[in-house]
Amino acid sequence: MRITNFALLLLMSGLSTPLLAGTTAEQIQKATLAFLDSFASEQAEHGYTVSFEPGSIDSRLALAECEKPLNVEFSGDPWKSTSPSLQVACEGTRPWRMFVTASVSIHGPALVAARPLTRGERITEGLLAKQSVEINSSRRGVITDSKQAIGMEVRRAVNAGSLVTPDMLSAPNAVERGDHVIITAKTGGFSVRSRGKALASASVGEQVLVENLRSSRTIRASVVAPGHVEIPM
Repeated sequence: MRITNFALLLLMSGLSTPLLAGTTAEQIQKATLAFLDSFASEQAEHGYTVSFEPGSIDSRLALAECEKPLNVEFSGDPWKSTSPSLQVACEGTRPWRMFVTASVSIHGPALVAARPLTRGERITEGLLAKQSVEINSSRRGVITDSKQAIGMEVRRAVNAGSLVTPDMLSAPNAVERGDHVIITAKTGGFSVRSRGKALASASVGEQVLVENLRSSRTIRASVVAPGHVEIPM
């Protein structure tokens, strides 16, 4: 009888003790959906349409209970991939983290070629058109503002209707080989100017060899504007 009563007591004690709680796949899925929905709403304010589908999570998954809300963030760039990964993390007393995948599609206006473009052609407003495209399907990026493209040169032939990406364009030369340029030597608020001749072609921000016409010395200078180069003193 004592043995029976003791066994019954153990059974009742086990039923009254709550099972060890944990973070389930359903909770992780719900946190991921909430994060993606928030991302879509945020981009909608900027004129982009985002559709998404989180990847499946094994329903048998059980991680330590997290007393804090789960933290979800992209671990891959959603603007350069349609299948970015997301990190789900618990920052509680028993921290953990895991990665899940998602299918994300971002549609919005981007620049395309209004007609076929030839190599070396200078971009003008009339050569560009805006079209709604799946922006993150292009790993080379997109251009959304025509100001970023106007005045640039086409690096290779582009078909009409093709997406214009940053790698298709280059800054035009601000200095051509043989051009006479103004050389400015600067130190603090003091500067000295002299005349020189460019020994190569270069665009703004690039370095170029220049011959100082007064001293006949060859120096390396940075192109700061069309016809102007600068050297530290």
